[in-house]
Amino acid sequence: MFRHVKQLQYTVRVAGPNPGLANLLLEQFGGPQGELAAACRYFTQGLGDDDPGRKDMLMDIATEELSHLEIIGSLVGMLNKGAKGQLAEGTEQEGEIYRSITGNGNDSHLTQLLYGGGPPLTNSAGVPWTAAYIDTIGEVTADLRSNIAAEARAKILYERLINMTDDVGVKDALGFLMTREVAHQMSFEKALYAISNNFPPGKLPPVQKYANTYFNMSAGGEVRGSWNSDENFDYVADPQPAVDGGDGLASVTLPADQQAALDSMIVRTQSDTAVNPVTGAELGSVQPIENETAAKKV
Repeated sequence: MFRHVKQLQYTVRVAGPNPGLANLLLEQFGGPQGELAAACRYFTQGLGDDDPGRKDMLMDIATEELSHLEIIGSLVGMLNKGAKGQLAEGTEQEGEIYRSITGNGNDSHLTQLLYGGGPPLTNSAGVPWTAAYIDTIGEVTADLRSNIAAEARAKILYERLINMTDDVGVKDALGFLMTREVAHQMSFEKALYAISNNFPPGKLPPVQKYANTYFNMSAGGEVRGSWNSDENFDYVADPQPAVDGGDGLASVTLPADQQAALDSMIVRTQSDTAVNPVTGAELGSVQPIENETAAKKV
């Protein structure tokens, strides 16, 4: 059951209109790192989790993310408030309206004209929100790691948005939202490491002879560290094909009728390496000038 409380989780104080900044904030409203994506990610994970502690945490954080969506939407609405009235009532000349809503070169006219200054479920480029942003895989240790990364990405985006404005009230609200990303990241990390067998993800063990091998697959400029050290990995400096000991080729066993059809096709479509056919492109091409003397005669 959800019950809406009209007061925001955090007070929104906007110093003045700024349609361009409102447009940028849509990244955290309907963008891939935004609050709606986070709420849907954790909500669906919580519905499917059978552990009561994790389920409670996921539903709590999902609901808080909806509160954050409300804060971002309110910021967008307040920053667009002046332009909303001007667009609706036509109180300015056409050029002045366009100049005011695109402020400082920010291309916010799409969201302004289509949505009348309200917060649409799009990113700052006007791309509609999509459930494809939700990357839940249904395996708890994999999902918790993905959640940690999602909170980290959202924090970085909030930092960038904070650097885009000198509005004290907006910076204050964004700072709160940024900080909550850190708190959620901590909760997800605690939940991950509360699972004794949390690595590798899933149930099946890795193939042991490949699990601790590091293949140096790029030549030149090798740098060694804990990620490829001899202490943690069997370092293969010059990897060769077919580490399984086979011939490294792809093969399949086909039924006799399919093999016969395939052989017939191969014969019919094989290339003749002995011929050098003249193509239409060659017939119509301009011949190069042989030497400087010929060029002067031309």
